[in-house]
Amino acid sequence: MAAFVGLAERALAISLIVLAAAYPSRATDQFVDPAPPSFQTLIDSTTPPARQNSDVSFHAPPKPLAADAVVSDWPSFLGPTHNAFSPETRLLADLAKTRPAIVWEMRKGAGYAAPAISNGRVILFHRIADDELIECLDALSGQRFWSFKYPTGYQDRYGYCDGPRSSPVTDGKHVIAIGAEGKLHCLSLTTGQLLWQRDLMTEFKLKQNFFGVGATPLIEANRLIVNLGAQGGPCVAAFDLNTGRMAWGAGDQWGPSYATPTPAMIHGRPRVLVFAGGESRPPTGGLLVIDPANGKVDCTFPWRGTRRESVNASSPVVIGNRVFISECYGSGGALLELEENGTCKPLWTSENFGTHFMSAIPKDGCLYGIDGHGPDDAFFVCAAIEDGKEKWRVRPQWVETIDHGDGPREVTSGTDRCSLLMTGDGRCLCLGEYGDLLWLDLNLTGYKELSRTSLFAASDTWTPPVLSHGLLYICQNTPGLFHGEPTRLICYDLRSSH
Repeated sequence: MAAFVGLAERALAISLIVLAAAYPSRATDQFVDPAPPSFQTLIDSTTPPARQNSDVSFHAPPKPLAADAVVSDWPSFLGPTHNAFSPETRLLADLAKTRPAIVWEMRKGAGYAAPAISNGRVILFHRIADDELIECLDALSGQRFWSFKYPTGYQDRYGYCDGPRSSPVTDGKHVIAIGAEGKLHCLSLTTGQLLWQRDLMTEFKLKQNFFGVGATPLIEANRLIVNLGAQGGPCVAAFDLNTGRMAWGAGDQWGPSYATPTPAMIHGRPRVLVFAGGESRPPTGGLLVIDPANGKVDCTFPWRGTRRESVNASSPVVIGNRVFISECYGSGGALLELEENGTCKPLWTSENFGTHFMSAIPKDGCLYGIDGHGPDDAFFVCAAIEDGKEKWRVRPQWVETIDHGDGPREVTSGTDRCSLLMTGDGRCLCLGEYGDLLWLDLNLTGYKELSRTSLFAASDTWTPPVLSHGLLYICQNTPGLFHGEPTRLICYDLRSSH
């Protein structure tokens, strides 16, 4: 059980603060752009019509939106508010009674990138054969507006997929995508024209991380913020969205992680929180609190597991002027107070709340998340924000009947390494590791399932769900276990009929 910070934890916290102070971050003006790119002006802003997409199977149009439904785009990883909270309402309530209907589905290649959605367009980033592809699709039909591809030779050293991990992002004008080899491209959302590009691995002499380049970038105030993790710095860099030129660099201690930078308003001032740290000897990493205007680092807080083969992959969770950071390879979670004088003050730590790559959900004074690196070590946990005390812990499992093609069989499934998404009506949507979809009531008294359905049976369903205008976009990343369905992007109708 997590508890108040005791003597040992206080000693750890003090040593971490001393360690952070002992290694001040390099001044931002000491980092020079190694290779400013050339950039193109938009040649033709005429929006091309969507064309037939032979990779798409269209099933049926979605139901009309309820008149009072709240809807939104999904321009960034973890949604419009960067924290897996969606304002959407009037969504299908009982998944068991009315299984979400498929609107369209598209064969997709390798990769774990979540799509981005803006102005009725879905941006899909994946790999087919020896090319990484950025594709722009119609949100309602899956028809293709444009496609952009470039060669890649990335091979996953652990035998997972060879596709991109970083999700595309958009500001409604630009589309940004960073491939597994650090190839960064900025395209026009409307036309797909290449505006500028950079080779981050080559330009910044980056070392290969465990699973290639994987942290999704952040668009903030007309700048693209990237956790580069260059040796000797910069750890974080901001690039002008219009030109691709480096605006500032920050930090010289830590390598790249797989956690997406998170924007926040801390004491009324805009800040960006970067949870850095990937492959390094010895293992190093932690939180940087950065002024996005100039790259000035307010404070750093070392936090990473001691195992070499571990990474920081969960995005920082902002709770007012506090931030929760977490990893699952030894250190666990820590809640920090970001004080007005710019310091990071640890409030509590817990080895028993270590998220792998999902982001914990703060709600009603508690944090809800998956502790462990699973699948057998993946527990749904609720802990109090104030002191880290654990309220409950469970590993949700159930038996369901699946038709294998030769008759029905009973199989055991569970949430395991799942993703959580809070919606505007107060319910939590949970996408399980094996293709199950659940509505949950997150509360401090216990785990409560409201309804559940199996969308498909496939492993590695690790890409977070994307919700926009009542439609749910799910990535099936491996072929179906029983029916051999191909890897695909599936658009489900989650709109309520009333």
